[in-house]
Amino acid sequence: MKLPSYLIFLFMMQCATAQQQKIFLAAGQSNAVGMGDSAASVIPAVGKAFEYRFNGNELKPLKDPVGANEFHFQKANTGSLWPAFANEYGNLTGAQVIIVPAARGGSSCHKKAELSDYGTWDTTGSLPLFDSAVMKTKAALQKTGATLSGIIWSQGERDANAINAKQLTVEEYSQVLEGLINRFRKVLGTDIKFYIIQTGFYIHHPQEGFDAVRFAQEKLAKKMKGVYIVYNQTGQFSDKGWMKDEIHYSQPALNAIGKEIAKQILRIEK
Repeated sequence: MKLPSYLIFLFMMQCATAQQQKIFLAAGQSNAVGMGDSAASVIPAVGKAFEYRFNGNELKPLKDPVGANEFHFQKANTGSLWPAFANEYGNLTGAQVIIVPAARGGSSCHKKAELSDYGTWDTTGSLPLFDSAVMKTKAALQKTGATLSGIIWSQGERDANAINAKQLTVEEYSQVLEGLINRFRKVLGTDIKFYIIQTGFYIHHPQEGFDAVRFAQEKLAKKMKGVYIVYNQTGQFSDKGWMKDEIHYSQPALNAIGKEIAKQILRIEK
């Protein structure tokens, strides 16, 4: 059966729109949620950046505070890195950027590091988060018709503290992070790129666990195809005065991360 020409035109327009959209899953713990200052956050151009909200199945203009309290994920308090990232990536590529926020403060990678009901990205625990992140991402992909461009990961502080407390070994952390990446790829696409914002430090606390997490992240990026460290300057934030408190990044730091990872991801894509 021959389709009417106007239906063919609409289909082509939908395909073109999907190709121009770049969807990123933004996952991790509190620095992925964002603990900055929305007053100093970047404001992307109108129509160029959106976030996906599962409740309502809608795209909302991307501006801080990004995120929503849904699926146990959290809204930024009050500024995040995501507007800076979307703005820079959009300016460099001309693409419309869609963020799927899926982060929870204090969440662990390994179940041994989980605190009460803070959540974990492991396969089991008091509050597993993985399935919710996948469900939210799949809903965003179905709504837009686009494909997932990558997962941006900012997490590790909780596991570093657990390593310091001798509750977890660096080998266990490394194994569970590798397993998490493979689980994401099993359900979202085997070629999905995994972009790591390297974990920073906890001021006035033992550095050993944080060094271990940072080393494990670097080692996995070298070992696993399609896994990259896209920002490695978090360890310098204290010297720059870019910490909001002992463990959370300030808005200037978040803006800097967002802008730089946009450039790094584009280099990797090319």
